[in-house]
Amino acid sequence: MAAEPVWSVDPRTGKPREQVAVEATAEEVDRAVRAAHGSRAALADRTVRAAFLRTAADLLDAAREHVIEAADAETALGPVRLGGELARTTAQLRSFAEVVTEGSFLDVRIDLPDPDATPPRSDMRRWKIPLGVVAVYAASNFPLAFSVPGGDTASALAAGCPVVVKAHPDHPATSELCASLLRRAAAKEGLPEDVVVLVHGFDAGVELVRHPLVAAAGFTGSVRGGRALFDAAAARPVPIPFHGELGSLNPVVITPAAAEERAEELGAGLAASMTLGAGQFCTKPGFVLAPQGGAGDRFLAALTAGVSETEPAVMLDHRMRDAFVAGVAERGALDGVRTPVTPGAGGEHTVSAGVLAVDADRLTGGDAGNDAGSGHGLLLEECFGPVTVVARYSTRDEVTAVLGLLPGNLTATLHIAEEDGAAAPLLAELTPLAGRVLVNGWPTGVAVAAAQHHGGPYPATTSTSTSVGATAIERWLRPVTYQSTPDHLLPPELRDGNPLGVPRR
Repeated sequence: MAAEPVWSVDPRTGKPREQVAVEATAEEVDRAVRAAHGSRAALADRTVRAAFLRTAADLLDAAREHVIEAADAETALGPVRLGGELARTTAQLRSFAEVVTEGSFLDVRIDLPDPDATPPRSDMRRWKIPLGVVAVYAASNFPLAFSVPGGDTASALAAGCPVVVKAHPDHPATSELCASLLRRAAAKEGLPEDVVVLVHGFDAGVELVRHPLVAAAGFTGSVRGGRALFDAAAARPVPIPFHGELGSLNPVVITPAAAEERAEELGAGLAASMTLGAGQFCTKPGFVLAPQGGAGDRFLAALTAGVSETEPAVMLDHRMRDAFVAGVAERGALDGVRTPVTPGAGGEHTVSAGVLAVDADRLTGGDAGNDAGSGHGLLLEECFGPVTVVARYSTRDEVTAVLGLLPGNLTATLHIAEEDGAAAPLLAELTPLAGRVLVNGWPTGVAVAAAQHHGGPYPATTSTSTSVGATAIERWLRPVTYQSTPDHLLPPELRDGNPLGVPRR
């Protein structure tokens, strides 16, 4: 059977641009994983792999114009957005190089012998070691920062794990270009190029998560696709960790005092956040609880004005465009749902942003408890694209009731006034719902920082880990304790005198 071609497609027209590759067969996936597995020892030297990450960043920066041009041709995200994403990507690589050099991610802990303890304690020295080959599934909406050179790849390499990336079909040419730059960086630092390997194809992705030499996986994408891979990872003879980011509604609560204080500012801010990148950010605020009454009306009017001024946008591919058009039509047809700005098709290849409004009691009564996808429960599911749902509440109890229906999220946002008695209890209610809780801000934009957490309760993610920030490296490590081990047999990081100067407890 002939190998299936992999085409680069222009989302602005829906037409193929060029054939980039062919889909990997099961045998080719096996060879890719075995090649990556064979490169593990070369990544053991922390100095070398830190240099590799820095060189990868340098090469991506040097190819900036070419990378942005390739990504824009396949995603229609625009040079400005992609330029910022590339800068974030290279900064992330350099940040993980610093993490590797500093060494505290190894979490070295030493307990010296204590014969008088109860029970007596031997010499014990604990640190963390890399899991092995990591499968990375590239994201559609971030062709750089969450794809081939993105956070999963950078953190896995920083941990000392080779990576096999399953390219996303929306940007195969960009994926090939970035993989070639990472492989060139490896060679420049004396590493095997196969510390990074790229494969294409849906079946290849399934084969990858099942391969016995794959030790962990990182995924960013849909609930349906991520859950299927998560289940496959768990069903293996030897299950592996699967760190998936699947979907998020990113709820926002606006208190009555906040609406009174700055309704117009909040409306304009939400409009900018929920339409950013054609509403294709995983942190798009897709559900908002806003008060009934005059202040809430002013907020909705400002939101309506801001969204109405948004030009029709091209989504990442026509499949997503069609899903958005169908999804907003289904939601808009529900009983009691109003459309201050009607979302839907903006043209043959574009979509128009919109706002759906509903009274909060529609969500908490009648069919609100139906299975996801039926009745008004559909309004509590993520709709990928430029739309948000505004639920108007009359009482504080309605807010609590609606929050009790929400699934897990990446973010939850609370807008309060300077003196706002509702702030503390609402913050306490939002905290269990998300991995990042914001006050008086908007969730789009995820800083690469040591304190960042980009994850949340299911279905936001399938684990408690973060995919952004320094602690993302922890996903690809496991602890090992050496007990009563002679000093010369220990890893240098654990030996007496701390010859490599790593932080230790």
